[in-house]
Amino acid sequence: MSFDPDRFAPLPEPPYYAVIFTNQLGPSPMGYEHMADKTLELAQKQDGYLGIESTRDAFGVGITVSYWKDEASIAAWKADTDHLMAQKLGQSRFYAHYHLRVAKVERSYSGPEGRAVPGQD
Repeated sequence: MSFDPDRFAPLPEPPYYAVIFTNQLGPSPMGYEHMADKTLELAQKQDGYLGIESTRDAFGVGITVSYWKDEASIAAWKADTDHLMAQKLGQSRFYAHYHLRVAKVERSYSGPEGRAVPGQD
């Protein structure tokens, strides 16, 4: 399998925040892809948006990590009217279950070479 750099968000040096959204699609998620595409377009226009990484397996389990400049940006995105509508659709129509986590990213490195000095954080 080859590396696809377009699947990785180009991010600034930390600190920044990650919103980790893990979800299981329900039995009939008709319209989900359209809503997800529109929600992504909207997120990309938000102040403080840094990037996104997302994947879904054959069983409908997905993980989307969106990256934000600060907690205020996350709060503004959560309160966006169109995003609120998408959240309601997700809860009532698309997701059998979901879990959302917010984390502060304090360090980051890439690989396979990883850290330049073994044992260094």
